[in-house]
Amino acid sequence: MTKVSTCLWFEKDGEEAAAFYVSLIPNSAMGEIFRPEPGGPALVVTFTLDGTPFMLLMGGPEFQQSEAASIVVSTDDQAETDRLWERLTADGGKPSQCGWLKDKYGVSWQIVPKVIPQYLTGPDRAAAGRVMSAVMGMGKIDVAAVEAAFRGSTEAVS
Repeated sequence: MTKVSTCLWFEKDGEEAAAFYVSLIPNSAMGEIFRPEPGGPALVVTFTLDGTPFMLLMGGPEFQQSEAASIVVSTDDQAETDRLWERLTADGGKPSQCGWLKDKYGVSWQIVPKVIPQYLTGPDRAAAGRVMSAVMGMGKIDVAAVEAAFRGSTEAVS
């Protein structure tokens, strides 16, 4: 057990959600599952996503997920971005803007290709502005369009 982890409040389906999340990210694993009654539904589920610890608490309907907290995944390329985006928006998930989405459980995610923070924090502030403007107009991030914006290309990229 690590000293610090993130707890997400779920009404139900936390064990199912954790198994789904673990299936998406390499180097992830299910952890301990606490069931108040043997064979009954889980109250607490722990898991890691690429070594980052999480806990899901099935606390009931009092609180809902919101965009105020999100899971951020730094993707290596367009293929990984597409794969995660498609899996997380399937079966009731909802795309949003700037790489944000909500999965079918209501959890917010940011699917962010690694080039974006590199471009936004680099020394070329004009290029960073073009990248930011491009990203603000996207739902799922289009890496080729972001790279074109960084270069200052006026070519349409889709």
